[in-house]
Amino acid sequence: MSPAETPFDPQAFVKTLTPRPGVYRMLDAEGNCLYVGKAKNLQRRVASYFTRSLSRRIQLMVAQIASMEVLVTHTEAEALILENNLIKDLKPKYNVLLRDDKSYPYIHLTDHPFPRLRSHRGARREGGRYFGPYPNSGSIRQTLQLLQKLFPVRQCQENTYRNRSRPCLQYQIKRCSGPCVGLISEQDYGRDVADVSLFLEGRANEVVERLVARMEQAAAALEFEQAAQLRDQVALLQRIQERQYVSNEKGDLDLLAAHCAGGQACVQLFFIRGGRNLGNKAFYPRVGGEEDEQQVLSAFISQYYLGSQAPAQLLLSHAPTELALLQQVLSEQAGHRVQLSCHPRGDRARWLQMARQNAQLALQARLARKEGTEARLAALAQVLGLEEPPQRLECFDISHTGGSKTVASCVVFDQNGPLKSDYRRFNIEGIAPGDDYAAMDQALQRRYTRLKAGEAALPDVLLIDGGKGQLGRAAEVLAELGLVDVLLLGVAKGADRKPGLEQLFLWGDETATILPADSSALHLVQQIRDEAHRFAISGHRQRRNRAATVSVLESIAGVGAKRRQRLLKAFGGLQGVARAGIEDLSRVEGINSALARSIYDAFHGEGDSP
Repeated sequence: MSPAETPFDPQAFVKTLTPRPGVYRMLDAEGNCLYVGKAKNLQRRVASYFTRSLSRRIQLMVAQIASMEVLVTHTEAEALILENNLIKDLKPKYNVLLRDDKSYPYIHLTDHPFPRLRSHRGARREGGRYFGPYPNSGSIRQTLQLLQKLFPVRQCQENTYRNRSRPCLQYQIKRCSGPCVGLISEQDYGRDVADVSLFLEGRANEVVERLVARMEQAAAALEFEQAAQLRDQVALLQRIQERQYVSNEKGDLDLLAAHCAGGQACVQLFFIRGGRNLGNKAFYPRVGGEEDEQQVLSAFISQYYLGSQAPAQLLLSHAPTELALLQQVLSEQAGHRVQLSCHPRGDRARWLQMARQNAQLALQARLARKEGTEARLAALAQVLGLEEPPQRLECFDISHTGGSKTVASCVVFDQNGPLKSDYRRFNIEGIAPGDDYAAMDQALQRRYTRLKAGEAALPDVLLIDGGKGQLGRAAEVLAELGLVDVLLLGVAKGADRKPGLEQLFLWGDETATILPADSSALHLVQQIRDEAHRFAISGHRQRRNRAATVSVLESIAGVGAKRRQRLLKAFGGLQGVARAGIEDLSRVEGINSALARSIYDAFHGEGDSP
């Protein structure tokens, strides 16, 4: 719905509203969403914006309203869920927003006769079991390394598992039982998988009891080597329990503590699953500067937990507004009771105090960094002749090896520093190898076509890692797209590529600017440029490594999984296949002479004789 052409009349609009529950949206003159809210009584809640004294920030918001839209729901709980979905989708300027809204990692035990343990992020569509969530990928890696030491359950990729002809190094160092080459029965492997599941469920005591029983059986059968291995496994498991377990706690719960200061907010989230402390993560929701801890926690809980599984208990540093409603909706969604507690006692009170202190210290550190970033932005504005510091900066870089597997990166900075949720990578295709100009053209076209369509805000300053040539091509792309308000800045490497000697080219200015080595504006430019370089290189390496892991056999038409497996077994691996002649290849079951020729050519090049 486009904004009304006639001036918005709030009194007349309120009279049209129903007292039923629902969601309301406030729109400005351009149709942009300013704010999304929910109400138990739409008429009363919307009227309150125009009939009572408001804070300065809300007054500013109300002054921009050109139209409003409402959507009536059956219940207040439905309104809460709809409000959360709209906030995530529209990202209104005046709502508290959870900036880091990506999914969190789980450990996935696959659905397979010989299941694999792996890290998983995203929708849980595959079969098997999922354990978590974990606060970050680092805690996942730690746990998977720990499980390798405790239980010999495989973690290799399916392609590697299917094509093994002999045990790998993990088997040699006793961190895998070799199911790929039939060195363990499905029944014995299943016993290890059951132990892994119990451990990840937080039932490690049961695992210890099972291992002790097996140790005693092995000792009674005079199998002393196996008994010694089980003894060492029990000792390691008990040491891990002492390190990771939280005293007097057996269930699943999350600790959430909020702290507001300096116009910003921090929420510390601690994950405890099955009595094990999986670690913590700090979040910095976007706030308007006038919200208190209760409001921040309310918005955070809605955006973080609605649409995902909540544990049985949430321990909170402050009572959120509408606690009962949140508890009801989270319980209905989870399929079990979710309790929100604000005044725990004993050990839990001490944990919550620890979470509060972490939130306070994290926000203090962020504010200190923010002051530094703001000073750098002000210095850059002075260098560029801007009336006020830029609010959003983007930088592009290109990475490739000999012109292959080219990747372009785009990093984003705002007044708080790196905005990693808005980073983007672009796999470049269809250009001449090594043509950095064409790669930059393609990346800019793709990025700013999406931004024009509303994917994100346009930057105030666009940095290009390069000199006048790269800058000119970037200006052409932006001109084609009709983007004339973005300031273009080229960053060329100095003599001998030494940091501190960079030349800055402002589009439209023929002369280069060389800032002093101690300039805070130069430090900001270097930080953004280096981050774009790092992000491009890491993306290129990932793309190159993915290509390297694809077997040559997989790219040959007519060679499916079964034929690949027969070839690898017949010749003892990929190197053996590569050395084989056409006659040798054609003797393998399912490989005729024409297919043998195709396989040979794939390794040696077409036209070479065997």
